[in-house]
Amino acid sequence: MHIMEGFLPPAHALGWAAAAVPFVAWGLRSIGRGLQAHPERRMLLGVAAAFAFLLSALKLPSVTGSCSHPTGVGLGALLFGPAAMVPVGFVVLLFQALLLAHGGLTTLGANVFSMAIVGPFVSYGVFRAVGALGLPRSIAVFLAACLGDLATYVTTSLQLAWAFPDAAGGVPASFVKFAGIFALTQVPIAISEGLLTVLVTNAMARFNADELRALPLMAYGRRERA
Repeated sequence: MHIMEGFLPPAHALGWAAAAVPFVAWGLRSIGRGLQAHPERRMLLGVAAAFAFLLSALKLPSVTGSCSHPTGVGLGALLFGPAAMVPVGFVVLLFQALLLAHGGLTTLGANVFSMAIVGPFVSYGVFRAVGALGLPRSIAVFLAACLGDLATYVTTSLQLAWAFPDAAGGVPASFVKFAGIFALTQVPIAISEGLLTVLVTNAMARFNADELRALPLMAYGRRERA
């Protein structure tokens, strides 16, 4: 998903950066309010950031100018809400660009938009929608993490297709080409991320239920069915 340094045309790179800035500001405000009300959750936010950093650093090179890997942002979105994961994802992607040459500074806005904005919001939306149906929490967590991961790659495919439209078929044909390449590797990775996130959340619910009781993840089902 990380679009490599210098791969996007300057106008696209600047446009995606401008689109990401309001979400980062919103996320910082959300984190500030959350930690002011619950300062004991600082450590858990750090765990969510580390989870996203480690999973998204496991890159598989792609011929599209990007790469495939888990995103890890679904867990944090379920714990703290999607807005909180925007600045977290921004920091994760910035450090990966500076320290690992994974993604780039000029493409940071596009990468933030796909992994730190679209992914968390899709994950949270799927989680709430499945909760309203009354299905078990494990199914909701799996679908949220899996589909949030896939949504990130759909967004990256759209970004690349928009920047590099096919000579004959335009953006739609280019999107099919980019998404088709990603699908070969990303579908099994997304399923694996969904299963891993279920294991992590089940362990958290088992060993830290009292501490996490007020989080949306632990209140699953009650609010949606109310």
